[in-house]
Amino acid sequence: MEALTCFKAYDIRGELGKELNEDIAYRIGRAYGEFIKPKTIVVGGDVRLTSESLKLAIANGLRDAGTDVLDIGMSGTEEIYFATFHLDIDGGIEVTASHNPMNYNGMKLVREGARPISGDTGLRDVQRLAEANEFSAVDESKRGSYKQISVLDSYVDHLMGYIDLANFKKPMKLVINSGNGAAGHVIDEIEKRFQLANAPVSFIKVHHQADGNFPNGIPNPLLPECRKDTSDAVRAHNADMGIAFDGDFDRCFLFDENAEFIEGYYIVGLLAEAFLKKEQGAKIIHDPRLTWNTIDVVTKAGGIPVMSKTGHAFIKERMREEDAIYGGEMSAHHYFRDFAYCDSGMIPWLLVAELLAVKGHTLSQQVEERMGAFPCSGEINSKLNNANKKIEKIKAHYLESCCSVDTTDGVSFEFEKWRFNLRSSNTEPLVRLNVESSNDNQLMTNKTEEILKFLRAEE
Repeated sequence: MEALTCFKAYDIRGELGKELNEDIAYRIGRAYGEFIKPKTIVVGGDVRLTSESLKLAIANGLRDAGTDVLDIGMSGTEEIYFATFHLDIDGGIEVTASHNPMNYNGMKLVREGARPISGDTGLRDVQRLAEANEFSAVDESKRGSYKQISVLDSYVDHLMGYIDLANFKKPMKLVINSGNGAAGHVIDEIEKRFQLANAPVSFIKVHHQADGNFPNGIPNPLLPECRKDTSDAVRAHNADMGIAFDGDFDRCFLFDENAEFIEGYYIVGLLAEAFLKKEQGAKIIHDPRLTWNTIDVVTKAGGIPVMSKTGHAFIKERMREEDAIYGGEMSAHHYFRDFAYCDSGMIPWLLVAELLAVKGHTLSQQVEERMGAFPCSGEINSKLNNANKKIEKIKAHYLESCCSVDTTDGVSFEFEKWRFNLRSSNTEPLVRLNVESSNDNQLMTNKTEEILKFLRAEE
């Protein structure tokens, strides 16, 4: 039996050729069909040059397992989430490698209600069947159908339901960088809605055309080197905000009117506050890496902050348990109850644009106070071969002086005026550090340097 190394903790990702090819994609589709036994599945793919052929191979596997396939064409991950819950069908598969290098592709799998299929919710079963590759002969009389459809209008209707276009009374300029990924066609439709409502909002589009060759590099604005084009455009056009997407646009990254990148952590607080204005006393889910600002904002706004382990499968599960209205991770993943508890990269920027319109404050003004109250380091990665040994050493050093320790995800140490979270990557030999303080930027900087020195010291 051949081991398929493209199966990861939450999804499928692999190097093209040996790790992922059309044969393996067919087997994954067939295995999904055999395990879930769905009547109807929706499939889509991002702009990568291999996404179309891999998607059709999956569709063939699904059809041979007796499943009807609806193909929404080139799409972002959240369009698959939307199609699955909107059409009330049995599941969906998006072919995407998001921000991975050019020679990779992958898949994200969901079942009914757009519930994620990950390591402990069926992905291992799909892997086992795909690896065994012992499928019965195809019964042509029971083979599933294939149909191309569009859900774009309904999806954009849903997105626009989160804001009121009547709030956009003053001129606003938005720079939107699709990174030559899958976001452009959605941005065009959203722009039309603003125009129909006579809302005075200008869309300045950067790297707008979908292009699987990624002529301007793989879109991943989480990396500082991938932010320049958005920043430059914000400055050049004197824009009110910059928005940049990754390849499958399940994450959006925001820049203020000064072209400064805003840490995702502070956007979580901003959106939490916006939702709590709409629903008093609601629950807000957040991850353990950086917490103090979110807890402070949510508590003051009359909400209930709930901490969950990092990762989309954990956040979505916890949101369902708590019936939370919104969940946010500092990595720019934002989750919404009315979006079947799924993450969306389109809803956050629409909500923030509406906040700019309603409050009359610039984006920098809206986050400045929070950044001063709870300065943070942002996530810092260290490549280590002896990660566990180093983490244990740091634990031993800080244990006596800390106020509390939490092991929800990695290890978090809290002190009177500062805290930090340290966690190992599931997929790479990396240790990720996040540090924040209460109203003391210098303390945060000093403690970040102190811990990094410990981590990176030669043995």
